[in-house]
Amino acid sequence: MLSLILIMVFLAVFLASWGILREMVARKYALSERIKKYTTAAPVAREQLKSGVKESNWKKFLSTAGRVFASGSYSRYIDRELARADIPLKGEEFIVINILAGLAPALLAVLLSGNLFTSLVFGIIGLLVPQIMLRRAKHRRLQTFNNQISDALVIMANSLRAGFSFLQAMEMVSKEMPPPISVEFGRALREMNLGTPTEEALLNMTKRIESDDLDLVVTAVLIQRQIGGNLSEVLDNISHTIRERIRIKGEIKTLTAQGRLSGLIVSLLPLVLSLVLYFINPSYIALLFRNPIGIFMVVTGVIMQVVGIFFIRRIVNIEV
Repeated sequence: MLSLILIMVFLAVFLASWGILREMVARKYALSERIKKYTTAAPVAREQLKSGVKESNWKKFLSTAGRVFASGSYSRYIDRELARADIPLKGEEFIVINILAGLAPALLAVLLSGNLFTSLVFGIIGLLVPQIMLRRAKHRRLQTFNNQISDALVIMANSLRAGFSFLQAMEMVSKEMPPPISVEFGRALREMNLGTPTEEALLNMTKRIESDDLDLVVTAVLIQRQIGGNLSEVLDNISHTIRERIRIKGEIKTLTAQGRLSGLIVSLLPLVLSLVLYFINPSYIALLFRNPIGIFMVVTGVIMQVVGIFFIRRIVNIEV
């Protein structure tokens, strides 16, 4: 009964934290969209922008607490990851949220159960959840970008054949295509309009988007700008190559579906069986966490599980 209460409390804290995070992200995203309207049209004084924005108490708390981590290298790394995931938060703000997500369930577990091991488990889970969500958002955005880049190259090639310049072709992509590719192309165009060389703006875009397909496109464009040639034909060939790569990746994903599903079942089976045995007979499985031999067996099993998951992922992940 106590374990069920702990699980319910953890879910409640997690859902409340997730709701607060969603609200703050939505407000900050709306604010960035408002600022973007002014910065793309005409410069606006920072004091005028601040006067029209009322920060919430949570935002003020995050800004104040995040100053401790603002100058760290890890904070700058998180800044880059948040930008790649298109999450409008600062690195130090995300670090504070991550710490709170780990401390809240750990403290509640200590207060309700008094067991340090249980609180440690819940604290580790709370720390991992924001990182997993960040990686999933980054991977989802990258996958969407890769699926859009082939259509964007077709638009650019047709625009070049119609007599448009390369910058005008990029502008067509930023206007006609949906996010995230329109956002990234528009950002590159704004950098060029502010005086950044075209080559540097394109390389900055490849740093923001860790995409092999985009690297191929930018490399081809940079070579064409140096030695000349028919850029529209080059973009058509790259578009065809990317389409074929996507098709082959889909076939490989279909062929390896059984292996990936088997790896998932094998990975989750020990955890599910442990939870079932814990609810059926807690004293029976508690020996694994009280006896030194049992603790050694648990640690060994976890290590073997991690090694097995690593090898299964290496087997089913085929690079194209």
